[in-house]
Amino acid sequence: MAFSEADVQRARGAWEKMYANAEDNGTTVLVRMFTEHPDTKSYFTHFKGMGTAEEMEQSDQVRSHGKRVLTTINDLVQHLDSTDAFLGIVNPLGKKHAVQLKVDPKNFRIICDIILQVMEEKYGGDCKASFEKVTNEICTRLNNAYKEAGW
Repeated sequence: MAFSEADVQRARGAWEKMYANAEDNGTTVLVRMFTEHPDTKSYFTHFKGMGTAEEMEQSDQVRSHGKRVLTTINDLVQHLDSTDAFLGIVNPLGKKHAVQLKVDPKNFRIICDIILQVMEEKYGGDCKASFEKVTNEICTRLNNAYKEAGW
């Protein structure tokens, strides 16, 4: 991975702001994804009956999954300076989503773009700019895992 020490520090500083409120920010990301890209909700059978953003925001299941998404990204952020450790997280994640869950890989770019939007709205453009390289790396590595899984 091509992250300088300065890149890593900027990304971690930006992510720290987002992750400090992981449940609420994760919920915001998922609700936005489900409302702006309703087809993404089809992968979550237990979310299908929720029609409004308010229902989703109050759902323990949505809140829990939103926090899980941000926690996984937090794990990746902690390993930006170790390619092996980073791949040790992202490769099984990609394989699970490809083989077991059969999630279209385009959805990773969608959720990463929404994460960047939320970061910019809540913490400013510098925060978003400091994290863009990370989301690009996550999407690239997940797509590679999909290719290895036969997609």
